[in-house]
Amino acid sequence: MYIEELKFSLWADFIERDYLDNEFKELINQGIVNGATSNPAIFKNAILNSPAYKTQLESLGDVSAKEKYEAVAIYDITKAADILKPLFESGDDGYVSIEVDPYLCDDAKATIAEGKRLFASINRPNVMIKVPATPAGYIAMEELTSLGIPVNATLIFKKEQAVSCAKAFRKGVEKYGKSVDTVISIFVSRVDRALDATLAKHGVAVSLSGIYNTAYVYEEIQNMKVQGCRALFASTGVKDDSLPAYYYVEGLLAYNSVNTAPVDTIKAYHKDGGKQQALPISQDVIKAHFEKVKNAGIDVDKVLDELIADGLKAFKDAFKDILEAL
Repeated sequence: MYIEELKFSLWADFIERDYLDNEFKELINQGIVNGATSNPAIFKNAILNSPAYKTQLESLGDVSAKEKYEAVAIYDITKAADILKPLFESGDDGYVSIEVDPYLCDDAKATIAEGKRLFASINRPNVMIKVPATPAGYIAMEELTSLGIPVNATLIFKKEQAVSCAKAFRKGVEKYGKSVDTVISIFVSRVDRALDATLAKHGVAVSLSGIYNTAYVYEEIQNMKVQGCRALFASTGVKDDSLPAYYYVEGLLAYNSVNTAPVDTIKAYHKDGGKQQALPISQDVIKAHFEKVKNAGIDVDKVLDELIADGLKAFKDAFKDILEAL
């Protein structure tokens, strides 16, 4: 744990082969991070821009683009899992996430099959299978956890999504008969990027909607008390230079939670960020803020739905780019 008394974990939202061999190990040894996450966009940047993958790709021969992608992704995730193994064995998280093919987001059966196959191929207990929070995804989450497979539910913007994930995890744990570690990943900064320009024109405080929306969803997850399940705060890098780099880490410091952030954000937080608990936030404060958002002419539900759709498209586009390049 980064902060033991809060049961607060800090995970690196980054995977790249040279980084795993060097800086990642340093961050772990210094007690700064105790887990890692990946997604298609992260793998896209790593595979297409790092020379570390060239030799392996050349050795794969005449196989499909997806087989090439999976070969390098599985190699990296296995390496990360092995590096994190001592943390996992000591009960200090030690998880790394790999996402299923985002094009399967509306196909529960195919998502389950791929999740099972990836987990078996990597063959490490400290791997989380990452599944988008869609109706098909909820079915897959329940089935995977019922088999004892840890799951990272991703792309959550709304309370209704989080509740559906938590219910799926609860049913899965009940079927499995014992606790399974799961996280519900709430995306933060994208909410502010979608709203702040309009809010500023109407004199409404900016850079708060993402934190308040996340705090609202976090409390719902906490109240559901699903065994082994925690809120994870994702999309916590800062795009607004007027904010400190660690803004979405410091502002979401919460009991029984995880924050996964870019490496530079983690370093900035470790160096200068506050370590005081920030959540929960009063429901009255949250409600008052979103009343102002509504009065500014913004339909928050519609915006969040658009962010979900945009997030899925971004994952699909990154995955498509990888396959086309390979």
